[in-house]
Amino acid sequence: MTPVAPTLDLERRLLDTAPLVIGLDEVGRGALAGPVTVGAAAIDHAVAATAVPEGLRDSKLVTARRRPDVAARTAEWVCGSALGWATPGEVDEHGILGALGLAAVRALGALRAGGLDVPSGVVLLDGNHDYLSPVASTMMGRLDLRTVVGGDRDRASISAASIAAKVARDALMVDLHDAHASYSWDRNKGYGSAAHRAAIRERGLTDHHRRSWAIA
Repeated sequence: MTPVAPTLDLERRLLDTAPLVIGLDEVGRGALAGPVTVGAAAIDHAVAATAVPEGLRDSKLVTARRRPDVAARTAEWVCGSALGWATPGEVDEHGILGALGLAAVRALGALRAGGLDVPSGVVLLDGNHDYLSPVASTMMGRLDLRTVVGGDRDRASISAASIAAKVARDALMVDLHDAHASYSWDRNKGYGSAAHRAAIRERGLTDHHRRSWAIA
């Protein structure tokens, strides 16, 4: 069955009372190595009046071969996009939810630095857990934030954020593979494959691993 394309139904409703809707989604939450990455994609009235780019889906539903092209076309479609990162060390220090909050605030900060009035918009966060507000309250102030279960599948702004984050993080892990080939990050992207776990048992952890996790 062909996955159903995400829509702009929710974004268009929210744009009746807000000038901007920003979708957020994360990649790398369950990985053993590498950063966590949060993508942010902004949609305004002009973007919402156009069609969703062909092929845009939750990044997990787009083949690895097609993702870069879909991500590039989607980045041209939205009115702003950005990425936020949190390092493995920050995952160890703050826990995964704290690190995701840091990455999300950094993504929103990059949108703001690019000229978007982030606090005036509505933020849509994929999932059912708000990891953003505890960090944003001290670093950015209060945001109008809504969690959206299945948002990466159903909501175009969140799908756009999802595919941007996935393409960027995967590319980073492939680059890191060159210096750490034993861990097969070019294939597993830092997640806990059998080859990755076997390399950890044989060679130990690198600076890119999350040392607070039980990952052997």
